[in-house]
Amino acid sequence: MLQLALTILIYLIIVIPVGRYLYHIAAGKHTFADPVFDRVDGGIFKVCGIHPDKGMNWKQYALALLLTNAVMVFVGYLVLRIQFLPIFNPNGIGAMEETLSFNTIISFMTNTNLQHYSGESGLSYLSQMLVITYMMFVSAATGYAACIAFVRGLAGKSKDNVGNFYADLVKVTTRVLIPLSIIGGMLLIWQGVPQNFDPNVTVTTIEGTQQDIAMGPVAALEIIKHIGTNGGGFLGANSSTPIENPTIISDLVELYSMMILPGACVIMFGKMVKDRRRKTASSSEHSATTQDLVKTSELVSKPSFTAKLYGSEGRTIFFAMGIIFLIGLAVCYFSELAGNPKLAEIGLSQSMGSMEGKEVRFGIAQSAMFTTTTTSFTTGTVNNMHDTLTPLGGMIPLLHMMLNVVFGGKGVGLMNMIMYVMLGVFLCGLMIGRTPEYLGKKIEGREMKLTALCIIIHPFLILFFSALAVSTSGGLEGITNPGFHGLSQVLYEYSSSAANNGSGFEGLADNTMFWNITAGLAMFFGRYLSIVIQLAIAGSLMKKRFVSESVGTLHTDTASFAVILVFVVYIFAALTFFPVLALGPIAEHLTLWA
Repeated sequence: MLQLALTILIYLIIVIPVGRYLYHIAAGKHTFADPVFDRVDGGIFKVCGIHPDKGMNWKQYALALLLTNAVMVFVGYLVLRIQFLPIFNPNGIGAMEETLSFNTIISFMTNTNLQHYSGESGLSYLSQMLVITYMMFVSAATGYAACIAFVRGLAGKSKDNVGNFYADLVKVTTRVLIPLSIIGGMLLIWQGVPQNFDPNVTVTTIEGTQQDIAMGPVAALEIIKHIGTNGGGFLGANSSTPIENPTIISDLVELYSMMILPGACVIMFGKMVKDRRRKTASSSEHSATTQDLVKTSELVSKPSFTAKLYGSEGRTIFFAMGIIFLIGLAVCYFSELAGNPKLAEIGLSQSMGSMEGKEVRFGIAQSAMFTTTTTSFTTGTVNNMHDTLTPLGGMIPLLHMMLNVVFGGKGVGLMNMIMYVMLGVFLCGLMIGRTPEYLGKKIEGREMKLTALCIIIHPFLILFFSALAVSTSGGLEGITNPGFHGLSQVLYEYSSSAANNGSGFEGLADNTMFWNITAGLAMFFGRYLSIVIQLAIAGSLMKKRFVSESVGTLHTDTASFAVILVFVVYIFAALTFFPVLALGPIAEHLTLWA
């Protein structure tokens, strides 16, 4: 428990300066690194013909995002199909099959990084660098750019300008992802992660057998897969292997890398909304009464310590996300610590907990922490095999991907959580017979329809494709475990795909035409439909005039609203997913402990 507490405490400290730095970039404010990055970005803008000051409305922004991603998907697919060429291919890897290429390129462009292949045997070094590593940068930057545009829309500083997508894409890459990757990559190399272009090394094991040890540019891929909340491994065993994750220090570096930017997005949101409130308060001075000015002054000029750090609105969302995360972590940790009663019955000691599929060097605590984090922050990297988790321990990563609001990766968690905020505000407004408001804007029919559509898409993709898998021969052929666990494997596959996570219950035989295509479609629609709808919501809200606070205004920056938000998320999850969870991990748990 002490390990977990210290890990979380350190995270809460380091996320604050990163959040402030991200806020300065998103808001166009000065940073200490501007003298360097202004020249770098300026050169890129000039070569690419980008005009960073030319703003876009939400439609133009969404179209630029989709077209840019489409071009990169096409080029990446071609590279996978021609990787048999002897260019950075010392191991003689052949071309990737058509449906697998489709699944892979969609997976990495959508920041899912679901792998239906083994990295060390399925990709040449050329593909690892030009497709996998490159797309880990641009797909993450795409998500964070969309998040920044979304927040700009909510802050409402202009009526029809959410920023310039191309400028945001470049700045997030050059000013955030690359610097953090350089620092983190050097730390991983220090801990023993390979970074070279050597062919695989064949060694003789202590048993006298021959084994191939993978080489290649591992560290470069490893760090961006975590910072960009990507998750795809250079090796099939991902971060559970000592080649990708050799020590407890490297484990912590990878853990904090995937946590840092999603949490920073929440702080960025809080700061940008705070700026808007200050501007609104200042502009109202000429028309407001003295009493109103006193109230406004109290709201704006006397923030608490936590409000200064996170922003008042950001603090509420961070708190709600934190509650859900800690509940999930506790369930996962104590479930794994309890061990497996069936193994105890045959005489196998469970004093260390359920260590099946886990690395001894990490133990139960860090394995549970990594498991909960990678699926809460939608990264998908693993330091233990999720298919071997206890039923309730495995239900937590499954549930958090189904929720897709617990911090999330590449800004997704924040954007999705704000959908639930609007839903919560709407429900509370109905209870008191008042038009709901959020951030000084009225939430009306258009916004609620789009919000409902955005929330519904995610469970629909999971449940529709899961139903398709268990009702067709192509889907049933991939299920290797009979009974309740087999259903959990199917649910995990599509939850991971729709949430753009990428981890899996690896007992599933998913490298077939059926699974490659259906998972690819779930990843595609799970990524782009949500982004477009959320940008549409931001575009709709930013055009509305601000309304003054009154006695009946629901404050969304309080602890009580954070609790309401947690209940709204859990109630929606229960109504949507409890029946299928009852047939999967819950039923499996009952069979073990009955």
